Amino acid sequence: MTLILFDDHSWDNLLPLTFTRPSSALRIGILTIAEKWEHDLGIKSTPLTKDYLQGKFPCQAGEDNLFINGTLLPDSEIIDAINNLQENQAAVKEGVLLAVRTGESSESFTPDRWIDKGKEYAGEISRVDYPWKIFRLNGQEIKADFIRITQGRESGKLSDTVRVDRPENVFVEPGFNGGYFTLNASRGPIYLGAHSEIMEGSVIRGPFALCEGAVVKMGARIYGPTTIGPFSKVGGEINNSVLLANSNKAHDGFLGNAVIGEWCNLGADTNNSNLKNNYAEVKVWNYPSGTFINTGNQFCGLIMGDHSKCGINTMFNTGTVVGVSTNIFGPGFQQTFIPSFSWGGATGFTDYKMEKVVETANLVMERREMQLSQDDKAILDHIFQQSKRFRK
Repeated sequence: MTLILFDDHSWDNLLPLTFTRPSSALRIGILTIAEKWEHDLGIKSTPLTKDYLQGKFPCQAGEDNLFINGTLLPDSEIIDAINNLQENQAAVKEGVLLAVRTGESSESFTPDRWIDKGKEYAGEISRVDYPWKIFRLNGQEIKADFIRITQGRESGKLSDTVRVDRPENVFVEPGFNGGYFTLNASRGPIYLGAHSEIMEGSVIRGPFALCEGAVVKMGARIYGPTTIGPFSKVGGEINNSVLLANSNKAHDGFLGNAVIGEWCNLGADTNNSNLKNNYAEVKVWNYPSGTFINTGNQFCGLIMGDHSKCGINTMFNTGTVVGVSTNIFGPGFQQTFIPSFSWGGATGFTDYKMEKVVETANLVMERREMQLSQDDKAILDHIFQQSKRFRK
């Protein structure tokens, strides 16, 4: 059986985070959505996503295909329901296709066609169908992933210089480095990934995930539920945020109720507001509707797409959405929607030229012995063309 994680209409609602990836490649908790399904079903997955992403994320279907919605988070009940699907049976929930088992090819598969044929799933589900769901559901997913990853395994040892509350809720992977910091796992588990590091004086409250190769710099204050994705570096104050991978918030400044894509950099003393002065629910830019929509959250900070950067002392308003490959700098609060490939700040923006985008991306990635691939360049070029209408 082939496991195919498909994108539906929610992919559009997840922009700008999904401009550069399938929805199933989003990280929430410790693992990506795809990694959760692969662990629980014991099958390697393949994504079915937008045409322009398929050079980097090809779909490899078989004769017996299990299509699962790429925004759906697995739990024991939904897994039982999916495992019981027979050929040409589907499970739906309130007009959303959750899963279908069929010999249909990936080229002909369309989720909407199966909705009316599916059986209504009676249980509760969790879906990452909007960007703010990533930080809102991050606590439950850190706890679930902690069990997935650590069950039946023995944790490594921390230095005697580390102060730990509830050490049974802390798991240390091989190669972890650091000492003279404080961990409070009384409110949720703390996962310290392989070859990650926490420097002296840091204070961390769970639920918290420090993924492979990630670094917490000296004196950081981190409140859970927070995830620092692989090979990211963080410092200052962070609350209930997720950095997907290879991104840096290495200096002082506040980041709260935020999702930061890959290869981003927040300059020293960058701050985001996560609560309006009137305590009202936060609205954020939504690409499909072309307007700001209500998140239903009183707390919502910064949503930033891949390869975006901001200069020192940058101030982001509550519920700011920043696209892919932006370069933001200058005084004053930034506007709450900054389109992809924008260069400038509160006083105005111009286009961030593609040749400069590629040059900067290569310089950043070379520091980690990586390079922008031809597929990556094609994706960025597509986004540049597609986002022109927003850069007026």
